[in-house]
Amino acid sequence: MSRIWGAIALAVVGTITTMAGAALYILPGPWIPVLAVGMAMLVAGVLMLGLDAGCR
Repeated sequence: MSRIWGAIALAVVGTITTMAGAALYILPGPWIPVLAVGMAMLVAGVLMLGLDAGCR
């Protein structure tokens, strides 16, 4: 898998995890870690894409 596809996969998984964490945030339970991990993955994927696009 190339670096671009890895960044895209990371951003997609981060988006899904963030949406799930946000949706489950209204339920009682410790959903803040899910939301935080999802946002971190999303930001990391987008940054990887942006840094790789700048090198081309």
